[in-house]
Amino acid sequence: MAGDARSPLEHLPGDLMMWVLIVSELLVFGAGLAAFLAVRLADPAGFAEAQDHLYRAAAGFNTLVLVTSGLLAALAVRLRETGRRAPARGLLAGAAGLGLVFLVVKGLEYADAAGAGLGVESHAFFTFYYLLTGFHAAHVAAGMVILGLVAWKDEPRAVEAGAAFWHMVDLVWVLLFPVIYLLR
Repeated sequence: MAGDARSPLEHLPGDLMMWVLIVSELLVFGAGLAAFLAVRLADPAGFAEAQDHLYRAAAGFNTLVLVTSGLLAALAVRLRETGRRAPARGLLAGAAGLGLVFLVVKGLEYADAAGAGLGVESHAFFTFYYLLTGFHAAHVAAGMVILGLVAWKDEPRAVEAGAAFWHMVDLVWVLLFPVIYLLR
């Protein structure tokens, strides 16, 4: 509409401050990934050898878990927009539950690596591995809390904001997974 004086920012789903948080978090993760790749250039063989100690299948499973949880969050937004509160809450709980599955699998992966003596001082690869995936795991935990809060608050705009944060968590993992586990 020519007479529509609304700001383009008003068309963002959720809340503007949530988008400021999302963009800032993406910048932090982007910087971490850039540093990982830069350091990897200095020791590609060492990074490849260290990478061989990771369980790609578990990380692939976790990728499916988070992408599925993102789908549940997106469906919850749609349901909440149509006034279907109870099913939307159920989907948000399901998305958060899959977040818990992700954290359990990641915790088992950490325990296995630690049991093999692989810590942050083992190699630069593991310094970045623990830093990036640990920071991401903290965001998964925060996202689970956010999903719970927006399900409880039960307002369409809040559900949109919570889902937007959760999608950022998904996006970061979709970037971390190939760079950390697959890139040779």
